[in-house]
Amino acid sequence: MGRAFEVRKNAMAKTAAAKTKVNSKYGKEIYVVAKNGGPDPETNLSLRRLIDKAKKDQVPAHVIDKAVEKAAGGAGEDYAAARYEGYGPGNCMVIVDCLTDNPNRTIKDVRLPFTKTDSKIGSPGCVAHMFDHLAILGFDGDDDEAVLEALMMADVDVTDVEVEDGKVSVFAPHTEYYKAKTALTEAFEGINFEVDEITFVPQTHVEITDADDIANFEKFMGMLEDCDDVQNVYHNAIVKN
Repeated sequence: MGRAFEVRKNAMAKTAAAKTKVNSKYGKEIYVVAKNGGPDPETNLSLRRLIDKAKKDQVPAHVIDKAVEKAAGGAGEDYAAARYEGYGPGNCMVIVDCLTDNPNRTIKDVRLPFTKTDSKIGSPGCVAHMFDHLAILGFDGDDDEAVLEALMMADVDVTDVEVEDGKVSVFAPHTEYYKAKTALTEAFEGINFEVDEITFVPQTHVEITDADDIANFEKFMGMLEDCDDVQNVYHNAIVKN
């Protein structure tokens, strides 16, 4: 079970929540990105990536359009990014990314899952150094040498290329996302990206096997998913039922 599999599994888990909550989170993030970088996805590449990702996760067009129009109008809430780090059940490492218009409310809401599961919220940077901030592109294929050659010809700073079970996973620094995707799209006609992420990938994993820890981990993740301000949760846990 390679790193690529873990990334795919975690990416799927992030979109497994109730659809209304997924739509709400995308709407908030699209609004913030459009407000900060402009509402035109042709010039705001971060917005283009986010809209593409939202469409892939079946977010309705009216949710996307409403968020962009709201940002273009200049009105609305002022959201700020907030990141919390700590140690979850089974001593796994956790990063929680939020968008908030009330930091006092958000830290209270995020701290509660840690408290209720005997976990520990830490100081900024306490675990982030154990994760790599990467762009990940996954698609069907088995020729890693051809993929690597295409990326190198485009002068992409590649971190790794993995092949597993007929799937190619390309890992690159998050700043190389657009360059890597453009190079692959131009080199391989009709390429379909099953994984298209900028995410945090753990450098090491922790296996959670104790029944109490597993129950606490599931409770912990569920409580974080229920927090309206939480956008993404990254961790290094592998749950062994």
